[in-house]
Amino acid sequence: MTKKRVVITGMGAITPVGNNVADSWNAVKNGQSGVGPLTRIDADKFNAKVAAQVKDFDIEQYISKKDARKMDRFTHYAIAAAKEAVDDAALEINDDNAADIGVWLGSGIGGMETFEQQYKNLTEKGPRRVSPFFVPMMIPDMAAGQVSILLGAKGINTCTVTACATGTNSIGDAFKVIQRGDAVAMITGGTEAPITELAVAGFCSNTALSTNPDPQTASRPFDKDRDGFVIAEGAGVVVLEELEHALARGAKIYAEVVGYGASGDAYHITAPAQDGSGAMRSMQQALKDAGVEPSAVDYINAHGTSTYYNDMLETLAINNVFGDHAKKLAVSSTKSMTGHMLGAAGGIEAIFSALAIKESIVPPTINLVNQAEECDLDYVPNEAREMNVDYALSNSFGFGGHNATLLFKKYEA
Repeated sequence: MTKKRVVITGMGAITPVGNNVADSWNAVKNGQSGVGPLTRIDADKFNAKVAAQVKDFDIEQYISKKDARKMDRFTHYAIAAAKEAVDDAALEINDDNAADIGVWLGSGIGGMETFEQQYKNLTEKGPRRVSPFFVPMMIPDMAAGQVSILLGAKGINTCTVTACATGTNSIGDAFKVIQRGDAVAMITGGTEAPITELAVAGFCSNTALSTNPDPQTASRPFDKDRDGFVIAEGAGVVVLEELEHALARGAKIYAEVVGYGASGDAYHITAPAQDGSGAMRSMQQALKDAGVEPSAVDYINAHGTSTYYNDMLETLAINNVFGDHAKKLAVSSTKSMTGHMLGAAGGIEAIFSALAIKESIVPPTINLVNQAEECDLDYVPNEAREMNVDYALSNSFGFGGHNATLLFKKYEA
């Protein structure tokens, strides 16, 4: 069976650096950080004092207050990003095509804020005061469900939950749906709203979060002084479309999706495989899926969390996959600016990778002052770089040993 070609025709974003794609992209191109003091919850309770929070977001710009009250914040972010992406794609969903347009939207954690609030209601006021919307607000698939309902997309509707690999797995699996002919378009990506007391307490307890109190320097991937990731929130959503369908309706095309790889470490619940082999297999699969040689890749948007082992082992994996070419690659971590959006990270980083191709500019890794010895690649330190990008790779790795990689290509007719 001939594989159908798949392209990106729309993008939407709610991030700590902007409440749309244009603002988010301009911020990361200019090295602007979205990290600030932790204010959504009481920072005095926690070792971590900073977070990358979404600012000035109003869900009532997208849906009614009545409807919004029946949804968790992670679903709010997904709806806003999905509506922007579909509008950007100028994709009309109607009775004629609705069954051929699907939604594949993931969340690593889901409605943690709802969970905490309703448990408080239960313990303080009794079971009758638990909301009847508690379960449908909390479950991670509800972002996909609500986006489908709101936009009228009646094709495959599903949700991936693979921790910090969620957004990349979602886009990769949606890519395969179109490639095999089961949909003409997919609304796909990731969303997360994890800045809650319980989630932050958990990440603090397992020492994953940075305890650097300075917002401007806390997220510092590949730097020798890195000490953990900065928790972040938001959503990144793309419209993937079968090429002929996109061309027939005159859609603009950002980039082509050509490869997807996914693997399991089978090693540890939180730590990556100590030889980087899981990340290696994921990248190798994406290249093989696309039929592309490693030497063709120009840019890698790294997972780059600013944790000691992740940055070191991703670097090791890149060196092993790309060999001599690894030192010629531009590699950057936009998490240095957005923080780590967990299940949404792969969604926004797919957008940044496609825009790097479209605009011939690679975003930087900021706060890279003293590059760690074990991190020996070109991480585009502190300033964006103008360069031609024909192929861009995006990596995401998650708790549970989940690894996912997407390969994007400059679109050519």
